[in-house]
Amino acid sequence: MLMIPGPTPVPEQVLLAMAKHTIGHRTAAFSAIAKDVTENLKWLHQTKSDVLVVAASGTGAMEAGIINFLSAGDRVLAGSNGKFGDRWVKVSRAFGLEVDEITADWGKPLDPAEFKAKLEADSGKEIKAVIVTHSETSAGVTNDLQTIAGYVKAHGALMIVDAVTSMGAASVPVDDWGLDVVCSGSQKGYMMPPGLGIISVSDKAWTAYESATLPKFYFDLKAYSKNAAKDLTPFTPPVNLYFALQASLQMMRKEGLESIFARHTRLRDATRAAMRAINMPLLAADDVASTAATAVMGTDKADAVQIIKQCQSRFDMSLAGGQDHLKGKIFRIGHLGFMDDRDVLTATAAIESIVRSMGQDSFTPGAGVSAAAQVLMG
Repeated sequence: MLMIPGPTPVPEQVLLAMAKHTIGHRTAAFSAIAKDVTENLKWLHQTKSDVLVVAASGTGAMEAGIINFLSAGDRVLAGSNGKFGDRWVKVSRAFGLEVDEITADWGKPLDPAEFKAKLEADSGKEIKAVIVTHSETSAGVTNDLQTIAGYVKAHGALMIVDAVTSMGAASVPVDDWGLDVVCSGSQKGYMMPPGLGIISVSDKAWTAYESATLPKFYFDLKAYSKNAAKDLTPFTPPVNLYFALQASLQMMRKEGLESIFARHTRLRDATRAAMRAINMPLLAADDVASTAATAVMGTDKADAVQIIKQCQSRFDMSLAGGQDHLKGKIFRIGHLGFMDDRDVLTATAAIESIVRSMGQDSFTPGAGVSAAAQVLMG
């Protein structure tokens, strides 16, 4: 049982779609699938602009989102309040960008006012892009992307977004918020296995593409855009993953955007209520908590590492551990993608049983499950 921020559980409908015989990627049958996928991706992203698919993880999508629209020596602002914000700083520097970091402690959100100050001070318009992780799942925090994007739009820089664990788990209205490059990965909110990176590109970003000089070939997004206009791909795609993506998007379309977002919010709130009821401290505050994953701190009696190990050995359930300086100090419960009330109640019961067996028993048996159930009942 996967209760991690990704890969996430895959519905049977999507697994069966993947199991179909592969077809030629230069056929009318594949083009029909590609067209359907593109239309539904635009629906999910709430955009009229390009949404492109590459064979890569979310990191590959983000790398493509950086190298297509920037040049070596360009100055960028990069927000870093967790593992993935740190990664984009490293990726940017690997390609010779001049990176100005805006940081916050893990578990705390980035401060939009810091972005505003940096951008307003940039009278020469030297800052070419701002890079922000929307849902920082290493710490279970959601950053205020809408506010930050408003400041970026007023400045004129590109807004590049890691939406790997927010797309499909929270509303990311690309056009309304003025987001220029938004990257995500198939193994999260899309409810399918790893292997596809998805990138939305605004008209403003395509203008920047014309003067960008970083080298690219396989990840040259203009080639993907030209082919997408003909319902094709520039290179051989993972055809069966397209089958899966089509099936998952059709499931999401049937559920509806508002229902998807409400479900994720409900599961997050139930998880947090359950952990509080069994006296397990939460890393992030309620008002910035991620709808994708909840980060829970270990206690003197309930060791985070042992909770993860016992969930696996006793209940065949996977929880995620902490990363970098939080390794061994927290565990993370994923609640995104193909998950429902039953999953959260099951995970809660398992964790509650484990922490009681470890000696953390200063709560009424069943308190965690009861707290989660109260939220889930509305």
